[in-house]
Amino acid sequence: MTGRTDAPRRRADARRNEEALLEAAAAAFVASGVDAPVRDVAARAGVGVGTVYRHFPTRADLVVAVYRHQVEACVQAGPAYLAEAASPYAALARWVDGFVDFLVTKHGLAGALRGDAGRFEALHAYFLERLVPVCDELLGAAAAAGEVRDDLSGYELMRAVGNLCAGAEDDEGYDARRLVGVLLAGLRAGSPG
Repeated sequence: MTGRTDAPRRRADARRNEEALLEAAAAAFVASGVDAPVRDVAARAGVGVGTVYRHFPTRADLVVAVYRHQVEACVQAGPAYLAEAASPYAALARWVDGFVDFLVTKHGLAGALRGDAGRFEALHAYFLERLVPVCDELLGAAAAAGEVRDDLSGYELMRAVGNLCAGAEDDEGYDARRLVGVLLAGLRAGSPG
């Protein structure tokens, strides 16, 4: 009988540990790129290096897990922001801000998965499959409220934001977040188009 009650608790503990590892790895990747030492990830999570490797045997496994974790956080954030925000446009702007953060963490993914084009392509397809509908929903709600133009798709907005963020980490004089704000302002209904 003890084994039955202990098993769900262990699974919940394992999920919490994995969640802590993913959050720690994401923070390490933002600070130092995807080549951040595993010992830094472990220290941020408050666990030993062996625990990291037990959950994620290779760096690519860890990078992919962080990426998927953050995609799911972006997916869940969209409807939550729509429910909480003062307006659909405010929800869209908040979501795009989080998407920019996600893109910063994603930097270096291709290098971490070098030599595994199939895995990278599958991850990119997952990214589009999960995030484009959320962006479409946010844009649609803002357009229906008369807050933004209605001639842009979620895919187009995500591509534009991604392009504005590309290379930003290598140029201290470039503020991608400011330019994404300009892009969002240009979406406002009544903006010259």
